[in-house]
Amino acid sequence: MRPTTADAVEDAVATAAAHGRTLEVRAGGSKVGLGNPIQAHDVLDLSALSGIVDYDPAELVLTARAATPMSEIDAALRARGQHLAFEPPDYRRLLGGGGAPTLGGVLASNLSGPRRIAAGAARDHFLGLHAVSGRGQVFKSGGRVVKNVTGYDLSKLLAGSFGTLAVLTEVTVKVMPAPEDCCTVLVLGLSAESAVELLCAMTALPLDITGLAHLPNGLAARSGVRLVAGAECPITALRLEGIAVSVGARLLRLREAIVERGARHDDTAILGPEDTEMLWGEIRDGLLLPPGVVWKVSVPPAEGARVAAAIAARQHCDVLYDWAGGLLWVALHGQSASPDSVRGVLARSGGHATLVRAPMSERERCPAFQPLSGPLRALSQRVKHAFDPVGVLNPGRMVS
Repeated sequence: MRPTTADAVEDAVATAAAHGRTLEVRAGGSKVGLGNPIQAHDVLDLSALSGIVDYDPAELVLTARAATPMSEIDAALRARGQHLAFEPPDYRRLLGGGGAPTLGGVLASNLSGPRRIAAGAARDHFLGLHAVSGRGQVFKSGGRVVKNVTGYDLSKLLAGSFGTLAVLTEVTVKVMPAPEDCCTVLVLGLSAESAVELLCAMTALPLDITGLAHLPNGLAARSGVRLVAGAECPITALRLEGIAVSVGARLLRLREAIVERGARHDDTAILGPEDTEMLWGEIRDGLLLPPGVVWKVSVPPAEGARVAAAIAARQHCDVLYDWAGGLLWVALHGQSASPDSVRGVLARSGGHATLVRAPMSERERCPAFQPLSGPLRALSQRVKHAFDPVGVLNPGRMVS
């Protein structure tokens, strides 16, 4: 089914609910491989619900239909010197799929890039919505202003629900001025433990660092940035963005802080804007990861190196550290998802692990999302029943 209006979406969902049919909700189709496999009777194709409805650069607010391609959103924002600060990733090459990322898909998946540590997650920029519940009922939440306190903040709830609670038809997001300048400080040759200690220490400084990552040697060598790939050693990267004068001043202070923690000036290097954009795009989109099974593991940043070492002790892998060690991209060698090797080490540190890429046979046997504890599972079931009592929308995507 390919509805062309929000009213047609309402009719499609209501009809499916009335006849016991289930729907796979799809817009651009770039994230079909993310989450558990869906087994539904029909596909609800939202690709016709596209286009920017309202954009007010002065008020920093944009409203668009849910299936508007991210390329269209980015072009409109770039023309006015603005951007989405949460740095939405594009997982097409990581997942090996096609399609086009859409604004609604990014928000429904709550996907954020390396700048999340400074700017917040996608849900923090999600201001308002129009949607259709699994009951076939239209509802709206929030509005087109940054400070909106009316009603329940359903935007936060639907962000990250992967289309299992409601079908988004129109969304409103907060936009921000794009940085005038940027650069990246590279620290060469640190071990994972030393790198995470350095990155965590740098987050405490008032330098507005917008990217903190560590690349082991094998992953750094896969970069398209010559200085990174040619270093032939582990790379620790720290990104600065903003007004040019401010970036220059903070760069001097950051390098001094790194040297004060024992690094030599010869062990550091600087990337300009073009190489900075390329490197962080590679990190954001998972492009440095080798073929095979990929997990995203979220832990307290200070625990990042210990958790990575514990996983590596159970299963041969490569680990990319983002968010100052709070996000681990774990690329396992081989085709087994090995959930015990990954989730089994989180009991001590806390956190959760999401299976991002694996063969279909592994996706069918291994839950993509961290299984919830009893109370949280019961709460999740009540929320699901309130929005979609007969299980029409994306059956199985979040819970097998």
